[in-house]
Amino acid sequence: MRSERRGISRLCGDGLNMFIQFLPGRARLEVEVLGEGDPLVVIQTALYADELRPLAAMLAAGGAHRVVHYHRRGYAESEPLTQPSTIEHEVADLRALLEALHLGPVDLLGVSYSAAIALTAASSSPDLVRTLTVVEPPPIGVPSAPEFVAANERLIASRRVNGPLVALDEFMTLVVGADWRVDVERGDPGATAAMERDVPTFFDSDLPALLRWEFGVKEAALIHCPVLHIGGSDSGRWFAEVRRRLHRLLPRMEDAVIAGAGHSLATTHTYEVARIVLDFLSQHRDR
Repeated sequence: MRSERRGISRLCGDGLNMFIQFLPGRARLEVEVLGEGDPLVVIQTALYADELRPLAAMLAAGGAHRVVHYHRRGYAESEPLTQPSTIEHEVADLRALLEALHLGPVDLLGVSYSAAIALTAASSSPDLVRTLTVVEPPPIGVPSAPEFVAANERLIASRRVNGPLVALDEFMTLVVGADWRVDVERGDPGATAAMERDVPTFFDSDLPALLRWEFGVKEAALIHCPVLHIGGSDSGRWFAEVRRRLHRLLPRMEDAVIAGAGHSLATTHTYEVARIVLDFLSQHRDR
């Protein structure tokens, strides 16, 4: 496919180049490319479009990787969603993006929600993925899955009854605390407004897609690239169960646990996550 850098193109205030990539026959996605070297794709996770941007910049600063960080449909300046997406649709967009940018196979990284996309991509499109890094994928298929599903169904129900902004406040209060807006703005000014802008995608598409996602023995058997899982020591029972399950499904999987980190480790322990990822990639660079 031909790559077209037309439409929106701009330099952000911090000097990072972002552009709109048109995917022929599919959509337009807002893309950021940082650094030079082997292609490393960071898949945007759910709710906050730029949550992984500092991690992407730190990975590019290592000097060995051309880091592609893109916004999924329904987020920031990417194409709005006209109907709810699925994990499989997200993988199709990823494939189309890599073809448009003439990239592949690539090192692939997903965090939380986007780790589900990354796992599915490595299973269904193994030709695209040279290495796979996942940071605490969602707790699907584990003993605690019914609790996780019930919690998300309550949020979806609240969104239907009370609207997306009330449901957002419920979610962030549960995850961060009652003063979540102050805490979020302190670390990333403007993040609250971005979340409020994109929150319908989170509740109307991402959460339902996640609750339909399946990843088991059949899917894991199709992954043959090197795999790294990164987790936090303080992420709780749900994600400890995910880690143990992935070890059973992917017995050659490499593993790293960051002491004192919780499920938000990609933002609270960005340097440690980046260092572990870069060490893993350097070990498999000549694969």
